[in-house]
Amino acid sequence: MGEKLVKDLMEKKVISVTKDTTIKDLSRILLKYNITGVPVVNNENKLIGMVTDADIITENLNPIFPIYFDPLIMSYAYLDSFEQHQKDIKDFLFKKVEEVMTHRVKTVKADTPISDAVRIFIKERVNRIPVIDENGKVIGIIARADILKSMLGDLEENELS
Repeated sequence: MGEKLVKDLMEKKVISVTKDTTIKDLSRILLKYNITGVPVVNNENKLIGMVTDADIITENLNPIFPIYFDPLIMSYAYLDSFEQHQKDIKDFLFKKVEEVMTHRVKTVKADTPISDAVRIFIKERVNRIPVIDENGKVIGIIARADILKSMLGDLEENELS
């Protein structure tokens, strides 16, 4: 038996968003499906980027607490910072995915050997790789977890043999 290919392990039901999806809607999608990232596609389902929970979390928002501490003005400073933080969060949640997504994305084809995908995971330090067809359309996604599941499945299969 030859080396497994990406198509043997990839998830074919891909959840994706468009560049106009809000951060709020993206966050709901990630939480609903218990995933950490999705491809960003155009109206033809062609890949234009990738967006992850890290892109949301690492966006530079003002801290909720003031940097200094003065007991006499703490309650005022905290209230001011808290109100500004609430506004920043609200503004941020209505930003478009386009503003935080990664534009240069490593991809693989369905017939890519798994070993090549693993090299991309390691070299690029990514957790998922979109699988595209010859026209750049997203046809699947492969994650590090898919590799682990396959390795575990192979081990258990060999133990039964």
